[in-house]
Amino acid sequence: MASESDRRGEVAAFLEGLERRLGIRHRGGDAFRLPVARVVDGGGLAGTVAAGRVRVGDRVGVHPAGVEGSVARIVAGDDGRDRANDGDEVTLFLAGDVTAAAGDLVASSADPPGAGTQFEVTIVWTADEPMLRGRSYLLRAGARTTVATVAPLKYRLDLETKERLPAARLERGEAGVCQIALEEPIAFDPYTANRRTGSFVLADRATGRQLGGGLIHFELRRSGNVRWQVLDVDKRARSEQNAQTPCVLWFTGLSGAGKSTIANLVERRLHALGRRTYLLDGDNVRHGLNKDLGFTEADRVENIRRVAEVARLMVDAGLIVVVAFISPFASERRMARGLFEVGEFVEVFVDTPLDVAEARDPKGLYAKARRGELVNFTGIDSPYEPPLSPEVHVDTTVLVPDAAAERIVGAVLARQ
Repeated sequence: MASESDRRGEVAAFLEGLERRLGIRHRGGDAFRLPVARVVDGGGLAGTVAAGRVRVGDRVGVHPAGVEGSVARIVAGDDGRDRANDGDEVTLFLAGDVTAAAGDLVASSADPPGAGTQFEVTIVWTADEPMLRGRSYLLRAGARTTVATVAPLKYRLDLETKERLPAARLERGEAGVCQIALEEPIAFDPYTANRRTGSFVLADRATGRQLGGGLIHFELRRSGNVRWQVLDVDKRARSEQNAQTPCVLWFTGLSGAGKSTIANLVERRLHALGRRTYLLDGDNVRHGLNKDLGFTEADRVENIRRVAEVARLMVDAGLIVVVAFISPFASERRMARGLFEVGEFVEVFVDTPLDVAEARDPKGLYAKARRGELVNFTGIDSPYEPPLSPEVHVDTTVLVPDAAAERIVGAVLARQ
């Protein structure tokens, strides 16, 4: 199995190959850049100079916040110096009321970097599993790590002919152009200006294993124009009016496990208790919001992304939201959980063995899958990744639906 350093080298080699094959020209990044690896005692900003040079007294900015100050001291090891050059490992101490954190970028005030959360990028994929639209990955750019969600590919690049080809995913050794959205802003330079501040790697959110990397073309205009609007009536006000603590009950399990049946019972009980609820059922949502999606792995990822965003809006409205979806992949359930505040996401694992679910087969889907009439069917030719530590675990071989519903309602009421 390839080591992490091997994968980094593979990404770097791909990027260098892209430069040659696509004729990417570098302007040459000579403006000062230092990604902050850590903040040391006394407020020193430690890192390796990624471009340019800096002298004591120079004006610099800390990005993405953009606060400015001047360089008061430069320390390398135990020695003070009056300047630092590209490749030097140093600690900068800034004058003035300037705060910074690991992951920030210190840069020349005369030539500042950009900052944003949405970019057009070229991604090079080096993992055995494919890159899928809508899936979230860890993005490491300089010293910052954040979560990036991949938008649909604009096109895949034929690295020999430079032809732009339609594609919905990237396989190992392929490159494509797409848009990505980040949870937090990063400071950056276009790759053509600076290889180190214009490139990134993508990694698995659970394991940190590197999967690919890429180069930044430019920030999307909407990244700066679209901002979160602060509203006078917020989630707290809506929750108080509803006299309840909003949350999402995320039911996951195999087809035929009983998710919809139990979820319906849960909502009926909560409604009878005066709680304000809404149930998002997998089949129902595919009649409208997600009717354009099929059942490929990529479409399943997008299916869950959309539903998670809708559930977040409903929780913001002060509701108790019941979500009943197979949601077979742990990465998408992790993504959904990350949209909510701590304690708002209640994962409910409706645990039913495959042979039991298949014996029930209320819709006849397993039989069709066994005959080859359905492809990408969870449990047959598409995997189901069971939760490892759900908030509520109901074993339907032991509990009847009414008893399972009572257990789940009890868990909800305990949080109110």
